Parts: sequence; C-alpha cells; structure tokens
Amino acid sequence: MNPRAMTREEEFLENKDFFRRNAFLVIKKIVGMAPEQPSMLVDEILHIIFFLGEINRPKYSPQDIVIEQDLMNILKGRYPKPFKCYPTQIPRRSPISCVLDMTVYLTGQEKESEIIADLQKLIHDLRKDQATDLVCSTICVSQLNQSERHYGVSFSTAGRDPGRIVTGADCLSGWELYVAGAVMTYYPKKEKKAYFDGTIKIPGDVRCQAFNLSDGNPMAACRSCANLFGLTTSEKKEWPYGNCAEVESLSNLLKKEKELEEKVRPTSETYTDENRKKAADSAMKEVTDSLRMLHFKWDKNFYTPEGHVP
Repeated sequence: MNPRAMTREEEFLENKDFFRRNAFLVIKKIVGMAPEQPSMLVDEILHIIFFLGEINRPKYSPQDIVIEQDLMNILKGRYPKPFKCYPTQIPRRSPISCVLDMTVYLTGQEKESEIIADLQKLIHDLRKDQATDLVCSTICVSQLNQSERHYGVSFSTAGRDPGRIVTGADCLSGWELYVAGAVMTYYPKKEKKAYFDGTIKIPGDVRCQAFNLSDGNPMAACRSCANLFGLTTSEKKEWPYGNCAEVESLSNLLKKEKELEEKVRPTSETYTDENRKKAADSAMKEVTDSLRMLHFKWDKNFYTPEGHVP
C-alpha cells in the first residue's frame, strides 16, 4: 500500500507505539462485539485501558488512544463514567478478561474450542511486531463434574507496577474470597508470609486446564499455581503470584459452586480473621504506595462499571 494513501487509522495501527495501538485494537474489538445498548463490559474495559494509559510512561489520555472522532463521540455519550473516573479510581482486573467474558457470553460457555480460537486471533493481532502491551499468554478452563465451564486469562498488563496494582486490587475487591487469600499469602513478592497461609487445595476431580494462546496447546500449571491451589505439576517456574489464568478461572468457578467453595476453605492455623486483615492491609499498602509513586490520585474506590449485561 502506498503510505500516502493510508488513512489515519491505518497509519496508527502500523506504528510501533504498541500500547496505543493495542489499546485501540482491544476497544474496537469489544465495541464491535457489544449490543447497541450500553454494555457493562465495554464500560469496564474503557476504564481499565484509560487507567493503564494514565499510569503509563509516557502517559496516554483517552484522546490519545481513541483516534476515531466518531467513535470517541459515541463512547463519550454512551459511557461517560470511564471518562470521569479513570484518573481517580482503579480497576479490579486486566482488559482481556472483559473481552473473554464478552466472548463467553456471545458464544456459550460450552463451546470451549471456539472461545479459545477467538481469543487466539485477537492475541495474534496484538502480538504483531513482538508487542507485549495488553497481551495475555494463557487461558484456563475450570469445571466441576462436567458442569458449566468457567474461564480465565493471564494478566494483560505490561510492566511491574501495573501488574502489582491490578493484582492487589483483585485481591482486595475482585477475586473470590479464598482465591484472593491464597494470592495474598505471597503477594507482592514470591515469598510466603510467615503469619498468614490462605493457600487452598483444589480437589482432584475438579478440572483446571490452561492452554497456550500462541498454539492452543494444553499447559501444565506453574509452580506458583501449585503452591496456591495444590495443583499437580512438575514445573519449576514461578510466575508472579496472581498473574496466571488459573487464578481468574478458579475464582469464577468458586463464586458459582458454593459447596466446592466450602470444601476448599483454608485449613492452616494461621488463617484467622486477624491475620487475613493484616495481609489485606499489606496488599492495600502495596497498591497505595505503587499508585503514589506513579503520581496517581486514588480516591480509594475500585471502579464499578455501569450498563446492561454483558
């Protein structure tokens, strides 16, 4: 294509400013999937991406990211809250989680291969030119006794601080109680707390299978997930605790399967209300300190999206 004939959007998507390019692609993807009425998932993903742009270095405003003026006008009119709250409130998860939820809603939770293939296509587009911004590497499916499938993806933040902030927010206000407690046992370092053990044991009859989004192949759980959830693995690699797809997937499963949730309740003597509060206070301090270093003026609220389901 003659570069002079390229539209502004095409030029934008061809450049090497990976955060802006991928943020725009993700927004376009979910807006294209969403119904006409305001969607909670679009509302949420706009806030997540605008927040990540706000704490990015260099900083990106919504106007820097949404380069189509017609689309910007539609989004501002339909989703005013993200534009208002992104400089003061923090998200409870990373952006591709919202795309996954929309895909599951539209496709049907039982169509596992179609859901994985759809997400693979998006990740392939985002990885162009070896980009890593807003890219997740794995998807996980958790299931109890052939019942409903519950999905999760690995974190799609880039960089140490965004990952720590969103992990802390998930611990404090996103994940299921026991999953959050398991992650807080190690968060923010890869060291187990001496005073608090919230790790749990997922029964062997529960399916918890991760897949690589590059090739669709099954993946063994990493050492971190084995430590958190008692998953069987021979892997030695420890990823940052809370970043793996298994965490979100199991959280979604336990939120729905209350009998299973009660069965996996932590059994350590250090799992007390007092010690859990101490661990939560530690997570809050980590989030607050990280935001302060990035000069983000947090109003202490976790963002709550508005609109219809999905």
